[in-house]
Amino acid sequence: MLSVQQCGERRRYGWAGPAQRPAGRTFRRRRPFRLPQRRKPAISGAMNEPLHPALLPLGLRDLLPPDAASEALVVGRMMAVLESHGYQRVKPPLVEFEDSLLSGPGAAMASETFRLMDPISQRMIGIRADMTPQVARIAATRLRHAPRPLRLCYAGQVLRIKGGQLRPERQIGQVGAELIGADGAGADVEAIALAAEALAGLGISGLSVDLTLPRLVPAICASLGIAGKQSEIIRAALDHKDAAKLAESGGVAAPLLGKLLAAAGPAKTALAALAPLAMPPAAAAERARLAEVVTLLATVAPDLKITVDPVESRGFQYDTGISFSFFARLGRAELGRGGRYVAGNGAHEATGPEPATGFTLYTDTVMAVVPAPEAPCRLYLPAGAPLAIGRQLRAEGWATIAGLTAEADIAVAAKRLDCGHALIDGKIVALS
Repeated sequence: MLSVQQCGERRRYGWAGPAQRPAGRTFRRRRPFRLPQRRKPAISGAMNEPLHPALLPLGLRDLLPPDAASEALVVGRMMAVLESHGYQRVKPPLVEFEDSLLSGPGAAMASETFRLMDPISQRMIGIRADMTPQVARIAATRLRHAPRPLRLCYAGQVLRIKGGQLRPERQIGQVGAELIGADGAGADVEAIALAAEALAGLGISGLSVDLTLPRLVPAICASLGIAGKQSEIIRAALDHKDAAKLAESGGVAAPLLGKLLAAAGPAKTALAALAPLAMPPAAAAERARLAEVVTLLATVAPDLKITVDPVESRGFQYDTGISFSFFARLGRAELGRGGRYVAGNGAHEATGPEPATGFTLYTDTVMAVVPAPEAPCRLYLPAGAPLAIGRQLRAEGWATIAGLTAEADIAVAAKRLDCGHALIDGKIVALS
């Protein structure tokens, strides 16, 4: 009978027992085969440490005094300008069902939208990344019977999955207006002039608007039968302003597209460069619309500097006509952008697609170029000061800070609470 060890040798080496063991050879017991152990992924020690209460996710921040109050004031002033032109305010919700939020013009924001499951309806919902698609939905459903053209304005916060190089913030404040149901050049001019007026009313100097035609290059490529991979290469070369790459990969479209690329600049110079170019009918119509808008803008907003970049399309994914971006001489990033688009897709809305134009201004970049507001006049009222005196001082424009307990030195207490004045013995005293 074989021992346990012999049985093991038999299984390993294929012989029945010691009698069949090859002579003169010594066998070492092989270690049983084992799968290599998977190492746990290394986790940074910092990830295991408790987070500081002030730490926020990348791209988010707290807005502290006095910046929060300054932003609210700026938003209020811009909204007042929009409302003075007959634009009525709407307030869409922060989240919507994914199907409606990402339909129509909202489809272009799909890659920027946070999604989550609604625990009540068990349907996917999205956190808005842009408010324009929401306003377009409201116009096509809740306000479908309102007379056209429909003028709506809004202000609120949006959240995006990631920020950009020039704007790393993921939570962005937006102020905007939409003109829905109008298809003429006059509507484009109204949107551009209104945005310029709202920005100029904040005291921003050196304003300029850059006009572009997102559908110009696609119209040229379609007429020449350029599509697919070649179209993508051409688009990338134009986005990077790479004339050499465009000449190499543009094929039959390279000469015309190269002239369009070189035409960017002040509006008068750009239009002169575009005028003699032979273009297919759809592209020629875009050029004619651009010339009409520039002519009307020169009358409506003579102080606004106008530039043209006929091949720019980044950020204008759902725009279907004249589009624009605003800049200030002292700012690095764009203050806002807008353009023509189609409101609604006819699938879920009660009305069919409608021509629309509008704009969105970004409060973070606007705040960076707005002149600093005057600090409010803070006045310390000692504990026990008559309520009537406080009401009268606030009516005069003072921000009153009421003392809650009696202070031995009123001036010291006022300075500690960042007050420049204090009510001492019934008189307003300036504190040095």
